[in-house]
Amino acid sequence: MQEIPLNLYRADQVQKLDRIAIEQFHIPGFELMNRAGYAAFDALRSRWPDARRIAVLCGTGNNGGDGFVLARCACEAGMDVSAYQAGSADRLSADALHAKQLAEQLGVVSEPWHRQKLDSFDVVVDALLGTGLKGEVKERWAVAIEAINGSGKPVLALDIPSGLDADTGSPLGVAVRAQVTVTFIGLKQGLFTGEGPGYCGEVRLERLELPESAYLSVRPAAVLVTDRRKFKPRCRNAHKGDFGHVLIVGGDYGMSGAARLAGEAALRVGAGLVSIATRRSHSGVLNLPRPELMCHGVEEADELHPLLERATVVVIGPGLGKRRWGETMLKAVLGSGLPLVVDADALNLLASTPHARNDWVLTPHPGEAARLLQTTSAKIQADRFTSIKTLQKQFGGVCVLKGAGTLILAQDGCPKLCGAGNPGMACGGMGDVLSGVIGSLLAQKFTLPDAAREGVLIHALAADRAAVAGERGLLPSDLMPHLRKLVN
Repeated sequence: MQEIPLNLYRADQVQKLDRIAIEQFHIPGFELMNRAGYAAFDALRSRWPDARRIAVLCGTGNNGGDGFVLARCACEAGMDVSAYQAGSADRLSADALHAKQLAEQLGVVSEPWHRQKLDSFDVVVDALLGTGLKGEVKERWAVAIEAINGSGKPVLALDIPSGLDADTGSPLGVAVRAQVTVTFIGLKQGLFTGEGPGYCGEVRLERLELPESAYLSVRPAAVLVTDRRKFKPRCRNAHKGDFGHVLIVGGDYGMSGAARLAGEAALRVGAGLVSIATRRSHSGVLNLPRPELMCHGVEEADELHPLLERATVVVIGPGLGKRRWGETMLKAVLGSGLPLVVDADALNLLASTPHARNDWVLTPHPGEAARLLQTTSAKIQADRFTSIKTLQKQFGGVCVLKGAGTLILAQDGCPKLCGAGNPGMACGGMGDVLSGVIGSLLAQKFTLPDAAREGVLIHALAADRAAVAGERGLLPSDLMPHLRKLVN
């Protein structure tokens, strides 16, 4: 698979890079269009080497011009190509019109789009709408998008699937679902989070031979995280006290498994000691299959204080519940002065009495984030980058917005986007494992931003390894052996 660089950009930033290429490096716009079309055609042949009949749906902007260049390349390669002009040809940009004329001169059959059926083609190319789309997709474009999606054929999208917001990854009413997206100049942040990955399929970047110096004046909007850092070998004379003591607080009636998962995850990632403060009725049995966990029955705050005095970091929330017991435990933990990982019901309780501090990591999923910000999960998902910035500003510390393309943000930092993970992680208990992983790294003296970044990535990579046997039926406990391997 193609190696993907780390920098992610907003649409306006990529447009700026395009202008820099033209104005400062004197690369003509039509030359960039040709490079894009040739690169996209190479991607088509690489992914579908046996394809012979190609349909290319072209819009009126430069995205459409890229499509006409691809059509020309396919025709030169002896393929059977049909190019369909969606939108009025009178509105074609100058470069796109030139690309269309060259394609037609070579023999490409070009005709207006009139709801033609696409099911007789081997591959359909989406060159309708680029990153400049604002607002809902208009009906005449929506019809073409729905025809592409309804064709049942593999789809190659140029730059971005038409109808997808390049900044948020949300469809603007309707969007093309592609198997491959060849994006140009810079990676758009919306391709990798929220609904974006489901529409883009495999993402390939073609920088169109822009020199490295062209990128120096545009600071990326986010950073894609795909590779874990190597952990330093432990000293031969190390002892358990060197690696911290994680205290897990949670496991109300009927939810003891959440605390158990967080506890084992903390051990597997290398914490020296892990204690669990849980309901008294759970404490005698919770560690039977994992005796390395120290379990304590705690019913009141004064019973928790001795455990807090011995802890290095506290993970609160897994199975905590929202009853009086959970409220009591959270109040005691907040007053401890220890660094915290706050998850699950601790976040739901925090939503009723919000405040900020700089020594915690908050790990909400979209529903919990919505309660913290007093909005809806749909609005959180509609713009995950804005959502995490708002969360961090209001609550401080480091925020982790879970979901497809999990985001991590520390104060004054650039958002980090996790490029690993899979749909098999949509299972109760996965978040509890993550909270234990991050807590363990904090106990081992990682900074808050580094513990969140590495924790999210290790967790996702472990899930990817566990999912080799299949995503459906993947359990949080399946991650444990892979967590251990990844930190070694």
